[in-house]
Amino acid sequence: MEKISLITHADFRNVVLFPEKIGGRYARLDRPHSEISPWSIWISYSPDLVHWGDSRVVLKPACYHWDEMKVGPGAPPVKTEQGWLDIYHGVFKTMDGAVYRLGAALHDLADPSRILGVADEWILQPEDPWEITGYVHNVVFCCGAVPEPDGTLKLYWGGADSVMCAGTASIDELADMCVSKPRAPL
Repeated sequence: MEKISLITHADFRNVVLFPEKIGGRYARLDRPHSEISPWSIWISYSPDLVHWGDSRVVLKPACYHWDEMKVGPGAPPVKTEQGWLDIYHGVFKTMDGAVYRLGAALHDLADPSRILGVADEWILQPEDPWEITGYVHNVVFCCGAVPEPDGTLKLYWGGADSVMCAGTASIDELADMCVSKPRAPL
């Protein structure tokens, strides 16, 4: 293995790469930890996986919403007929601490900085004991999404920062949620 470079500056979190070049460039989603558009999802591009730029915000937390505190990418986006399906996490602050849930967004295939839709409702929330209680309680955090030939998506998520969980969902249903019941991305 040859280490080439860091692909982000210090304190960029939740970095995921799109699984193929788009328009001849690599693309990534991340969440810079800064006061510039706090805790939002950004997209950046690179010709070589070393030099990154053309960065912009693509998805912000929504006030008075299940993801109002912060959002961040989880698994690398999945290419579908409808667009790039992005399973992200959103955080809602309560008096008992934060609650992490998963949501879905759909990015344009040719220009993933263009959001086609963000599902207004979450797709997964902490419900089982191992998601509610653990190192950090009330957390589901997507770690992987694998499309299957039968149209299902295998989802892998961390529960309460203590265990790994797995489940399945319909790719078409998730993509449809993004466009049929959307909320504004910014």
